Amino acid sequence: MSTFRRDRITKPIFRWAKGAMPGLSQTEREALNAGEVWWDAELFSGNPDWAKLQAVRPPKLTQEEQGFLDGPCLELCAMLDDWAINQTNADLPPEVWDFMRKHRFFGMIIPKDHGGLGFSAFAHSEVVRRLSMVSLSAAVTVMVPNSLGPGELLHLFGTEEQKHHWLPRLADGRDLPAFGLTSNEAGSDAASMVDRGVVCRGEWQGEEVLGIRLNWSKRYITLAPVCTLLGLAFKLEDPEGLLGDEPEPGITCALVPTDLPGVTIGRRHIPAGTMFQNGPTTGTDVFIPVENIIGGPEYAGKGWMMLMSALAAGRGVSLPSLACAATTLAAHSSGAYARIREQFNLPIAKFEGVQEPLARLAANAYAVEAARHLTCAGLDEGRALAVISALMKYSATEYMRSSIDDAMDIHAGKAVIDGPMNYLSPLYRAVPIGITVEGANIVTRSLMVFGQGAIRAHPHLLDEILALEEENEDAALTAFDKHFWRHVAHSLRTLGRSLGRALTRGRFAPAPRDAQQAAPFYRELSRWSAAYALTADLAFLTIGGGLKRMEMLSGRMADILGELYISSAVLKRWHDSGRPKEEFDLVEYVARRSFARISNLLDEVIANFPSRMAALLLRVLTWPRAARRGPSDELTRRCAALISEPGATRDRLSADLTGPGQHPGIAALNDAFDMTIATDALRKRLRELGMTPEAALEAGLLTKDEKAELDDLAKAVARVIAVDDFSVDEIAAKFPGVHRSTPSKDAAE
Repeated sequence: MSTFRRDRITKPIFRWAKGAMPGLSQTEREALNAGEVWWDAELFSGNPDWAKLQAVRPPKLTQEEQGFLDGPCLELCAMLDDWAINQTNADLPPEVWDFMRKHRFFGMIIPKDHGGLGFSAFAHSEVVRRLSMVSLSAAVTVMVPNSLGPGELLHLFGTEEQKHHWLPRLADGRDLPAFGLTSNEAGSDAASMVDRGVVCRGEWQGEEVLGIRLNWSKRYITLAPVCTLLGLAFKLEDPEGLLGDEPEPGITCALVPTDLPGVTIGRRHIPAGTMFQNGPTTGTDVFIPVENIIGGPEYAGKGWMMLMSALAAGRGVSLPSLACAATTLAAHSSGAYARIREQFNLPIAKFEGVQEPLARLAANAYAVEAARHLTCAGLDEGRALAVISALMKYSATEYMRSSIDDAMDIHAGKAVIDGPMNYLSPLYRAVPIGITVEGANIVTRSLMVFGQGAIRAHPHLLDEILALEEENEDAALTAFDKHFWRHVAHSLRTLGRSLGRALTRGRFAPAPRDAQQAAPFYRELSRWSAAYALTADLAFLTIGGGLKRMEMLSGRMADILGELYISSAVLKRWHDSGRPKEEFDLVEYVARRSFARISNLLDEVIANFPSRMAALLLRVLTWPRAARRGPSDELTRRCAALISEPGATRDRLSADLTGPGQHPGIAALNDAFDMTIATDALRKRLRELGMTPEAALEAGLLTKDEKAELDDLAKAVARVIAVDDFSVDEIAAKFPGVHRSTPSKDAAE
C-alpha cells in the first residue's frame, strides 16, 4: 500500500512541488540551520501545549549576578551624566571607561575560565536594561561587546588558542572589540557584500606565512573609532587553491588587530545625536595569517552560519532590554507626570483622553517585560532561538516606538524641550537606532519572522523541502512521501481544530488547570493558534515559493505570531508571579488587544490571498472577524490608574526607577509624585473649604507644618514641570557659529 501510494499518488505531487517550491539558497540554508525552534513551534503547531510553557523555569539571578547589579552596575549609573556625554563631551568620561574595564562590563558573556563574568542571558539583559534607563550611550557601549562581535564568536567557534589569547584581553578591556558587517553596498543583503579577502602568502611578524589580503569599507560600526580588535565579515576568495578546492569559500569572519598597516579607524558617525562611539572603518591591503579566521582555516566560508548563530543571542537580549527600559520608563514617568500635572484643577490622569495612552503604556511595559523574561529563560536553557530572537527584536522595539510616542504626547512641551532634566528626549532619539540595527524592522518583519519561522517551526515543511532537494530521486520521493502525508494528517487535524474552536469561540480549547480567571485567554489563544497554523498551511499550498515575494502578507503573518508569542508570555508572567489579582487587568488588556489585532490581521491576510477559493475556505474555517473589539473603556481606566496611582503593580513595574542612581529628571519626578500622594488628603480638605493654603493658615485651619508640606510640594512640582533654558553664551559655547545678535530697538518696540 505504501509503495502504491508513493508511486501513484505522491509522485505527481512530488513533481509539482519540485517545480512550485524554490530551492533554498546557501544563506537561507545556513540561517535555518543556525538556530532552533521552541515555543514558536508550539504556536505554529495550531495546538500549543500550555504545560510546556508553564514548565519553563523563570529566569533568576544568582547571588553573584544580583551583587553585580546592586554594586558595580548601580555605581556606574551614578557616574553617568547623559546630557554631558551627548552634548558636551561627545563620549563617556575616561573614569567611566576605566570603571567598565575594571569591573569587566565588557566580559559579561565571556566564561569565567577565560577571565569573564560568565553571566546568564538574564543577568546580561538586566545590566543593559538598567543602564539604558540612565544613559543610552553607556548601555550601547556595554551592549555591543556582549552581543554580536569577536567575544561571542570566539566563545562559540574560536580555536582553543584563540580563546586563550583573546578572551581574557576582551574581558578586562585590554582589547576593545568591534564587528564590521555592514558596508555601503550590503546591509541586510549580505550576499552583495563587496569586502574581499584573497588567500595568498605574505609576511607576518618577520616570517612568510599563508594568509589573507583584505580590502574593506564598513560603516555604522559601533566602537569602531576606538576599537583595538576588529571582527570582520568579508567574502573570501582562494583563486590559487591554497586552502582547498573551493575558489570562492564565501563569507568568512576573521580577527583584525587595528594597529596593522592599512587599517583606518577613528572617524565617527553621530547616531541620532547619541554619542556612543560609532563610525566607519576601511582596510587597504591588510594582511593577516589564516589562523586569524575565527575558528581557524576550517571555518573559511562559514561566516554566515556563525553570524546567524551569534545574532540569535544578541537580538534576543540587547535590543529587547533597551526596549524594556524605554517602555518601563515611559510608563513610570507618564503615570507620575499625569498625576502631578493639573489642568482645570484636576490631575490630567483623570482625563479620559490621557487615560487611553496611559493604559497602553502600562500594558506595553508589562508585555515587553514578560516577553523579555520568557526569551531569556529560553536562552538560558542553552537554546539558539533564531526566530524568537528576531521576533523579539522587532516586536519589542515597535512597542518602544509606540510607548515613547505616547509618553511624548502626555508630557507635551515638557518632553520636547531638550536639556539635562529631559528624561524622554534621549529615548525618543534612540527609537530609530533600535528600529534599524541588528536587522532593520522592515526586513525582519517582512522577510525573516514568518519566512524563516514558517519553514523552521512548522512540524513538517522543512523536512519536505529538504526531501525535494535530495539528489537521489528515489530517496527523495520516499522521504517526501513520508513527510507529505504526515503534513496532510497534521493539516486535517488543524482544520478540524480551527473550525471547531471558531464555532465555539474556543470554549473547549485546552487551558492549564490552574489558569483560574485567565482560562478563557488561554483557550482563545489556542483558537487563534489553530487559525494561524491553518492559514500558514494554505498559504504554502496555494502560493508556494511565491510567498517569498508577498512581503505584505508575510509581514501580517509575522505580526500575528508576535501577538501570539507576547500574549502567551504575559500569561506565563502572571502565572509565575503567583497570579496577583491586582495585575490581572493588565493581563486582560494585553489579551483583548492582541485578539483584536489578530482578528484584523487575519482578516487582512485572507482578503489579500491570491486564491479566492482558498480565501473563502479560510473565512469559513477561521471566522477572522470574531474578536474585533479590544479593551473596554472601563478596563482602560483601571489600567491607567495602575501607573498613575500608588500601588503594588506600579511598584513592580517601576522597581528599578525609584532608588538611587536615577536620571536627575526621574529623581525629581519621583520626589514630586511621592509628595503629591502624601498631601492628597490635605489638598482635598482645602478644596472642600474653598480656601488657599495662606487663607487656611490665617484662619487656623492649617498648621504651619502642613503649610510647609504644601509649599515643598509646589516647589517640587514646579521643578518637574519646568523645562531647561540656556543663555546666549551657553548656546554660543556649544555652537561657535552662532551669531550673538540682540533684539533691535525697532523689534523691541
